[in-house]
Formats: sequence, structure tokens, C-alpha cells
Amino acid sequence: MATRKQDAGLAEPQAGARDNQLEVAIGRQVRHFRQQLDMTVVEVAKLAGLSPGMLSKIENGMTSPSLATLQALSRALNVPVTAFFRKFEEQRDATFVRAGHGLLIERRGTRAGHKYYLLGHSVHKSVSVEPYLIQLDEQSEVFPLFQHSGLEFLYMLKGEVVYRHGARTYRLRPGDSLFFDADAPHGPEELIKLPIRFLSIIVEPRFEE
Repeated sequence: MATRKQDAGLAEPQAGARDNQLEVAIGRQVRHFRQQLDMTVVEVAKLAGLSPGMLSKIENGMTSPSLATLQALSRALNVPVTAFFRKFEEQRDATFVRAGHGLLIERRGTRAGHKYYLLGHSVHKSVSVEPYLIQLDEQSEVFPLFQHSGLEFLYMLKGEVVYRHGARTYRLRPGDSLFFDADAPHGPEELIKLPIRFLSIIVEPRFEE
């Protein structure tokens, strides 16, 4: 019988895949540093006092190296021991939003009856990426005067709209897309067929204070 996660299209990670994530991350770093030095497995193993077979197992995440082994590898590769753990410690963010559960937020167009459903956002990065599902209906107004920094990508899902960017207009139907510099005035100029739904992905530089 299928589990709920399987029904939702999510695969449950195998136990082995979860259990050796640290070993795999360390192994990849060891291989990365070895290849940067253009050295073979045999050469690094000899410098670290290991057998080539053992080093191969470490690089493939098939064994958990002791602290003494990591120290020997750090000397052989001329990197600190902590360098082997960097990829494992890096945060990898993911946002999962079920259908109809995007976060309804207020942006400039909200006052014109444009509904913005935030589907996720990036964190701890040099750029800000915000995907939105935008919905326009009978109460929505045209508003071709949005302006903000960065780039924007639109993908039309439903309905039909004339969308302005700068001095040009584009008639968007389901399946059409538009990619543009967002610092030029832009937005829906004519609502042809309602309701209208499209994806908007906004990419802006993130300035650290």
C-alpha cells in the first residue's frame, strides 16, 4: 500500500543514503583537493600512509575515516582538517509549497487587486530569488508601472493579458513567457481573458549591511 509521502510524489530517502551523508561529503572534498593538486590516488595514499584501496573507499564515501586519518590526509593535501567538512556544513535550503498554499503577501500591485502568492525565497545567498503565483480577476486593475531592481521572468498559465515592458507590449497566452530588466516600467496593460494566472520569478542582488 502506498504511503502518504509516495502519494504526494515524495520519495522517502533510503536509510543508507541518510546514514553516510557525512562520509560522502568528506570523500568528495578529499577527491576535490587531490584533483586540484593533480595527484593520483596512489600518490596521495603514499603521502598519507594509507593504502590506495582505503583512500579510494574514503573518496567514494564507503568508509568513515578516523580523525588520525583525516589529519594525515590534511597534511598530504596541505589543507586544514576542517576543509573536509565544509560541504557537509553548508546549508542547502528548499521550500515545498502544496497547491493552493502559497503565502498571500502584499506588494505594490496588491492595491490594484493583484493577488501575490509567494512560493519560496532564497536565503544566505548574494542574490534574492522570489517566485510568485500572480492572480488577476474581475476586481483587478491594470497597472503597467511596476519598477524595481533586478530581472523578472513571467510564465503564463491561464487567461490572456497584454503586458507592457518599457515602450513595447506583449500579448501573453498560456505557455508564453517574458524575461526582462525590471527597472523599466512594466505590468499588465490590458486584461483580455479572465481569470489570469502567471508565474513571476524576481531575481535581485542582495546587499549585505
